[in-house]
Amino acid sequence: MEKTEAIIIGRMRYSETTLIVHWCCPEMGLFKTIAKGALRPKSAFAGTLDLFVSAEIRFARAKSGDLHTLAEARWTNPRLGLRQSYGRVLAATYMVKLVELVVEPHAPIQAIYELLVKALDYLAEHDPSRALVERFELRLAEDLGLVGERAAGAGESARAIEENFHRRLPVQRRQLLEWITSQAPTRG
Repeated sequence: MEKTEAIIIGRMRYSETTLIVHWCCPEMGLFKTIAKGALRPKSAFAGTLDLFVSAEIRFARAKSGDLHTLAEARWTNPRLGLRQSYGRVLAATYMVKLVELVVEPHAPIQAIYELLVKALDYLAEHDPSRALVERFELRLAEDLGLVGERAAGAGESARAIEENFHRRLPVQRRQLLEWITSQAPTRG
């Protein structure tokens, strides 16, 4: 049995009672576990496998393949404040999707993990801003060695990520920036 702290970055139904849970942790990067019986009413996992939650988990590594078996999950940071606005959830989703775009599964990502934790913790208390989005993109691009330290201007980091990975940025970026613009007070 292995033990680590990780963030739930995705989940999908595998069967009527079982979930596939996607995780992000510093040592293993991105990985998946199967949570057998998680959707049963009296499951030990009931109410604990929610998006963007940090949890201390125990799991058994797969003998073959990359789907490990989740044995236990205990919240360490539920980030309940994320649920206070659509913008917060949208920002968290965009940041997770961006990390998924640039990180190889099962690769250690200490700095990127810490960046994601810091951003999610901030979003649990505050609504997102354009500055937050661009700062996250800049720090991510710096950690990946795509831009020089503090050298990129607005939008340059996002373009550098898109060009170096030959993949479009997640659609949530546009949706998030539109949401931020719609929340800005109008000047009269």
